[in-house]
Order: sequence, then structure tokens, then C-alpha cells
Amino acid sequence: MQNALLQTRKDSKTMATASSASPPLSALCSPAITIVDQNNASTISTVHQDIIETHIFTRLDGPTLASASCASTHLLALASQENLWTNICHSTWPSTTSSRVRHVISNFHNGPRSFFSDAFPLAIEPVSFGNSSENPPDLPSGIISAVDIYYKKELIFSKVVETETLSAWFKCSPFRVDLLDPKDAVSTRITNPDKDDTCRDLEEDMELSWIIIDPIGKRAMNLSSQRPVNVHRHWLSGEVQVKFASVVGGGGIGAATELVQCGVVVTCGGSAKWEMHVREVSLQLEDMDGMYLNGKESLVMLRRGLAGKRGRGKKRESERKKEVEEFLERKRERKERKMRREGTLDTLCVAFGVTAFASSLLFLLFR
Repeated sequence: MQNALLQTRKDSKTMATASSASPPLSALCSPAITIVDQNNASTISTVHQDIIETHIFTRLDGPTLASASCASTHLLALASQENLWTNICHSTWPSTTSSRVRHVISNFHNGPRSFFSDAFPLAIEPVSFGNSSENPPDLPSGIISAVDIYYKKELIFSKVVETETLSAWFKCSPFRVDLLDPKDAVSTRITNPDKDDTCRDLEEDMELSWIIIDPIGKRAMNLSSQRPVNVHRHWLSGEVQVKFASVVGGGGIGAATELVQCGVVVTCGGSAKWEMHVREVSLQLEDMDGMYLNGKESLVMLRRGLAGKRGRGKKRESERKKEVEEFLERKRERKERKMRREGTLDTLCVAFGVTAFASSLLFLLFR
């Protein structure tokens, strides 16, 4: 009896040792997964690529996925899958789900990955094409605007508009892209702007993305400041104007187009149902003299921005707002210098007139 009990305990210890040393049943059923000894250093390559692609990469946003792809050549290959970047583009900018934009993005050098690297960063360093009076080469024959507006992280407006840029009317007329007709309005869940805190809420909770796409040059850039740079209510109509802006450079030093502000204005008004409606979404380019550029001039500035370098995404909002503030400061200084020059010129003209009158009077008196 005692010998049988000792044999039973020995068999139990043997089974426990074998069980602890054996891999899990799921591992045995999946031969593609490599089992790593605890004494050896394991790497990410030991994880099955289906797990990385399906359960890890699909949960990452664009910047995080781009950072992960820099860790190793193995992750770079997995993170370069087109479907991953397509889903990221669609989730970041719902306007990219339109058939026209999807077709254009598919023609980019690396497809949606190249589009995201162009459109996500907001800070733009424009390239120089030499003399500012000369047009840069290969001006876009058409541009596409992909616009998305969010309020409290909820999409309230999304639209794609294509603008033809070859006609003489476009080149000579003031450049302006309108996404809504004058009689159109988009209903939202935003409270009617009769409340005093509406302007503050819009400044804190509204976000806008305005992506300009060159379908021929296969480049894109985001013209928005992401957050509003200014929110005010019109004193007469009561409508609230929310302004987003960015700055594109490229003109000669001292010229009015040395810096150009790309301003996006979203006009919101109340309705009978105590809801705010989006009534206007427009884009215009303004130089440092306060003049709006025509189509030809705007196309030159946009081309410079499209060919420029992109900044870091993590500083996108702060950099863009700082650029707008610097533009407004330089615009104010330029206006003051112009007023001083005009004042000096007026003084000289008056002095010359008084001198001429006095000389004529003295000539008549002593003749």
C-alpha cells in the first residue's frame, strides 16, 4: 500500500513537470508561431504578423503608426500596407471617402501613406522659385478641396469641391472657394448663438480641416489652423463667424506677397428650432496689404506651399497659430510704415505748395 502511494506521488510530479514545460495548446495548434526560450531575448519578429497587422496596427493613429514603422525593417514592411493608411485617412478625414478623392490618392507615389504625410502636418516651409514676379513651374490645372468640420469631436460638415484653374475668368477674378450656395444651410446640434457662451464654445470645440489637393502634381497640404484663430459675432445680423487661417510665404522680401494668409471663414447662424446652422464655408488668400489675391496669384502661392516642406505634427496647432500672429503683426507694422510715408509725402507736398505760394506772393509784391 505504501509503495503504491509513493508511486502515485512520483507520477503526479512527473506529469506536473511535463505540463509546465509544455507549450499551451493554442501554440501547438499554430505552427507559425515561434516559441522562445525564457533565457533568450525575444524580438517583435516572434509575434505573428497577422496579430501585429490586425490587432495592433489597426488601433494606431497615423503619427503612431509612422513612428512604429521606424523601429525596424520588419515593422516598416508591415506598416506599409496600403489598407492601413487608407483606413487612417478615411477616419481622420471623412471627405477622403469620396470616389474622386480616393482615385486621386491612389495615384500618389506611395498611395494613402504619401497623402497622409502631406496633409497631416500643418506647418509648411515654402520653397523658393527665384524671382517672386515669376510664376513657379507646373501650376496646377485644377485643385480639389476636401473639407471636414467637427464640433466636440463629432462630424457636422464634410464636402469635396473641385475648382478649375485654367480659364481667364479664374485667373483675373478674386480667388474664393465657396462650399455652400447662398441659399444652402447645414443643420447642426450646436446651440443657437443667442447664448453668450456660444463664441467661447466654438473657439474651444470646433475643428476644421481644409486639404488642398493637386491631382496632377500628386501633392496635398492642409490649410487649416485646426483650431479657430478668431471667433466673433456680427453686430447686425447676429451671425457667428469662426475663422481658421494659415500662412504661406514665397514673395520677395518687402513685397506684399512675402507672406500670404489663407483664411477659412465658417459663418454660423441660428434657426427657428434653436439650432445653429452652417451657412458659409469659404477660402480666400490675403496679402500683407489687406488685398485679396486673384486666381493667378493665389495659384502661385498654393503651388509654393504644395512643394514646401512639412513640419512636425505634434506642434501643428501652436506653430500655425504663431504664424498667423506673426503675419498680423507684420501686416500692422507694414500699414504703419505706409501711413508714415504717406504722412511725410503729404507734409512735403503742403510745404512745397506753401513755399510756391509765398514765392509767388513775394514776387508780386516786389515787382
